[in-house]
Amino acid sequence: MAHPVSYEGTAENFDQLVMQPQGELVVVDFWGDGCPNCEIYAAAEPELLSELEGARMRVVKVNAYQHESLAHRFGLYGIPTFLLFRDGKLIGKMSQYYGKAYWLGVVREHLPAA
Repeated sequence: MAHPVSYEGTAENFDQLVMQPQGELVVVDFWGDGCPNCEIYAAAEPELLSELEGARMRVVKVNAYQHESLAHRFGLYGIPTFLLFRDGKLIGKMSQYYGKAYWLGVVREHLPAA
């Protein structure tokens, strides 16, 4: 089975990548250049996604500085922030990156049933 895929989200493609998919978890990673915790997560992302092999999910990475309208749309004030969506509905939120175990635990808790 394949690893979950990471996409670059923009104001133009956000609804298509995040709000329209059905039956899968969409994790939106709001990040920014020069953010130390964002860089730590980015370095860990390939390993995290490989641990979720076969999961019905995707990660959409949104540069919060380049797409401020999206950050404002969801009332975000700090980065990294991870918003979790399923079937177009916001179902969870993680503020900051607290490490691999925590991130994987929250994501697995919100994955759709097999």
